[in-house]
Amino acid sequence: MRPDKAPKTVERFVAKARSGFYDGLTFHRVEDWVVQGGDPKGTGTGGERVPSEYNDLAFKTGAFGIARGQDAAFNNDSQFFVVKSDSDFLNKQYTNFGQLTSGKDVVEGVKIGDKIKTIKIE
Repeated sequence: MRPDKAPKTVERFVAKARSGFYDGLTFHRVEDWVVQGGDPKGTGTGGERVPSEYNDLAFKTGAFGIARGQDAAFNNDSQFFVVKSDSDFLNKQYTNFGQLTSGKDVVEGVKIGDKIKTIKIE
């Protein structure tokens, strides 16, 4: 995907990652099917609201999504999650913006409170 055609969700995530925003933040939610982090408060309540951007990408194992609250019209501007198993019930309900290509073992090993060292965008 050309950077000038990337959805705002991707642009926002890339900019935050490259700025070091996520460095040192924690994973505040870890369940058997998902890990979630990127909250500046570390509680699941932080981050700003931005317009949602939905697509037809399926939430298969390793898919990256953007967190949101009850109002489906708005995504969180910083919180993200990675699904550890196929989660088709999220399709078209959450913004899917990436796919894990390696490191599944790292995702499987995440525990609540673990810190994000850094996020590299290549």
